[in-house]
Formats: sequence, C-alpha cells, structure tokens
Amino acid sequence: MVDDLYQETILDHSKRPRNHHSMEDANRKAEGYNPLCGDKLRLYLKIDDDIVQDASFEGSGCAISTASASLMTDSLKGKTREEALKLMEKFHDLLTTDTPASRDLGKLVVFCGVRDYPARVKCATLAWHTLKSALSNTGEPVTTE
Repeated sequence: MVDDLYQETILDHSKRPRNHHSMEDANRKAEGYNPLCGDKLRLYLKIDDDIVQDASFEGSGCAISTASASLMTDSLKGKTREEALKLMEKFHDLLTTDTPASRDLGKLVVFCGVRDYPARVKCATLAWHTLKSALSNTGEPVTTE
C-alpha cells in the first residue's frame, strides 16, 4: 500500500514535473550528467540573503531523476543555504544507509525504496549533487561517475 503511494508520487512528478523551466533571473546555475542512465540536468537557483527564493530545472532523464529534481526544487524554496545542504545530506542518507527516514524529508521519503536498486541511486541523487555545485557557485559540471 505505501509502496503504491510512493510509486504514484514518483510517476506524477516524472510525468508532470514541477518547476521544470529555465529561470532568467537565476543567480546560481549548475549542470549535471549521469552517464549511466543518460540523465541531463541544468539547475537554476535564485538566492537572496542566503535564502533560496526560487528553484527550477531543465533537462531530460528517467522517471526517478525527473521526479527527484521536481520534488527537490519544491523542497528548497524558503530554505537557507545551510538548510538546503542538510536536506541534501539527509536525502543522501535515505538512499545509501539503512537509517530510518527522517520526518524532515517530507514528500522526499518516496525515494526510500530506491536504495534497494543501487544503479538507480545515481538517478535520484543527480539533482542533489547538482544542487551542491550550484550552492558553491563553482560553475563546474557535475557527473555521477
């Protein structure tokens, strides 16, 4: 029952991704690529006073990659840079450890089943690694390899 709800949420966000557009007034951008699956992502952030005011993405990818970027961009709005990085750590832990899901993750817990499919973890984390690059403002492209 819970697995069905998780799959439904991932499918919804992959078919109708939220925040899937470019952002002309973004002051942080980063690109990410997952060669294993072919996922490509460009992330846009608008940060003012150390707070993520807006987040969006463009690109193409598998259902998990697209849904992850969609849910991530929704989750980031209103968070400080530090809060965004902590959320990234919790999300990464959700996918790579047996640690119980944190309540802080909200809808992002739908990805807890991905840890059972190691090849798909890179799909789910691509947007998050790209986020880290955008927040550090390095301009370096990110790859999951």
